[in-house]
Amino acid sequence: MSDPARETEAETKARRGRNVALALGLVLFVILIFVVTIVRLGANVTERPF
Repeated sequence: MSDPARETEAETKARRGRNVALALGLVLFVILIFVVTIVRLGANVTERPF
C-alpha cells in the first residue's frame, strides 16, 4: 500500500479517479437492484385477485 505522505499529485489524482469510478459503479448497482425489485413486485401486485 502506498504512503499518502509520499504520493505524487498524479498518484493522488489516479486514486481519486478510481474511488469515484467505484462509488459510481456501486450506486448504479444499487439503483439497478432497486428498479428490478420494484418491477418484479409491481407485476405481482397487479395480478393479485381482490
